[in-house]
Amino acid sequence: MTDAKVVAEKLLQVNAVKLNPENPFTWASGWKSPIYCDNRKVLSFPFIRDYIKSELCNVVFEKFPEAELLAGVATAGIAWGAMVADQLKLPYVYVRPKPKEHGLGNQIEGYYEIGQKVVVIEDLVSTGKSSLQVVDVLKESGLEIAGMVSIFTYGFPVASEMLQKAGITYYPLTDYPTLIQLAAEKQIISSDHLEILLKWQADPAGWKGV
Repeated sequence: MTDAKVVAEKLLQVNAVKLNPENPFTWASGWKSPIYCDNRKVLSFPFIRDYIKSELCNVVFEKFPEAELLAGVATAGIAWGAMVADQLKLPYVYVRPKPKEHGLGNQIEGYYEIGQKVVVIEDLVSTGKSSLQVVDVLKESGLEIAGMVSIFTYGFPVASEMLQKAGITYYPLTDYPTLIQLAAEKQIISSDHLEILLKWQADPAGWKGV
């Protein structure tokens, strides 16, 4: 099975994760966050990219042997989904945030057949809202959701509850607690910052900064 600590180390190695409790980032939701995760950076490092791709493949192969189709989530999940589908020799589609405004007006790009069992490939899961929107689009198009895999998750209780309620089997390669504990071990962050980062995860919507 995947070693979450090794995956976290790879993300830190290429600076895909930025930790800055004193000058927090602002997410699209308006939340203040002491962490920003950008897994697209990994695509620029061939050997680490290959490692993450292989780990995603392993999870799909081991946990979802029934998979007949993979679906990448636009935009950050598109490349990862395509690489995993290529290695596993599975059909592949990707899902837009909304239907295309011209041409055929597709929201799902690629060929699929009604009733196929699909695994969703995400780069990361935060609140779970956007992931479940993709799940709904796939379901409405007649596909059966086998499960979901991502590189990283913040591990918010709200996301776990939403995915569980929707009946989605979900496996991340690594998660927020693993990553920040490793950052503390490597002295990338101080023990004081570790405490702040743990408090943020417990109540991200209510967190106002240091």
